[in-house]
Amino acid sequence: MKAFIFLLQILWHFMIFAVLTILTQIGGIAWLVALFFKRRIIAFLGIYFVSSLGAIFLAPHFGRQALPCFSNENLVVASPLYCVLNRTYVTPEMAGVAGDLAERMATEFPGTQTRVLDASFPFWDGFPLIPHLSHDDGEKLDIAFYYQNDQMASPIGYWGFEDGPTQCPDVWPTLRWDMAWLAPFMRDTVFDETRTRAALLQLSQDPRVSKILLEPHLETRLGVRSNKIRFQGCRAARHDDHIHFQL
Repeated sequence: MKAFIFLLQILWHFMIFAVLTILTQIGGIAWLVALFFKRRIIAFLGIYFVSSLGAIFLAPHFGRQALPCFSNENLVVASPLYCVLNRTYVTPEMAGVAGDLAERMATEFPGTQTRVLDASFPFWDGFPLIPHLSHDDGEKLDIAFYYQNDQMASPIGYWGFEDGPTQCPDVWPTLRWDMAWLAPFMRDTVFDETRTRAALLQLSQDPRVSKILLEPHLETRLGVRSNKIRFQGCRAARHDDHIHFQL
């Protein structure tokens, strides 16, 4: 019986390690270290906090840097959640693209803030950023749409869809979810076509950007045409709630 209980404990801790690693990259290691302390949860929170701060200084050795989490300027992280989960890391070149976009938008539309969503984890190319199919090398970045009242439709930027016609069949399995159960939590906002169009034009004209993912119905609605703007496919996540671009 003792051996069985010990086995269950190992399995439980492995599951925690796996979940924390998938969600934050470094959280799993922090949990393993915390197991050596009596007050495990407090130890984990402290170790994770210190590790996350340390990642900011170590990431440049892996060719990445953290986008500013505590900023009230042109480029801001849309939710503290992305900072807490270490999902705000990009290459210096991508940081330059994002910064230039934010500056251009603030110049053309005074007071505009460009809000960052998922980027990448701080370390190692190829480490997946669930649930994305990419975002594993610091060269991809999602930003929120622009809204007339400067409040995102969704508290975290994703899943506040601008619905429109699609040719995609309703099949499973797929990441093309509509997250309808979250609709009651969405804010009453008005999609700002003018600023979103301007951001797409800026990105499509930036020679450092190779690809932009957007739903075809929004490309038509906004009247933006570029060979860089692509449809992500029917089995990937919808891209009518945010803009994805990559180097």
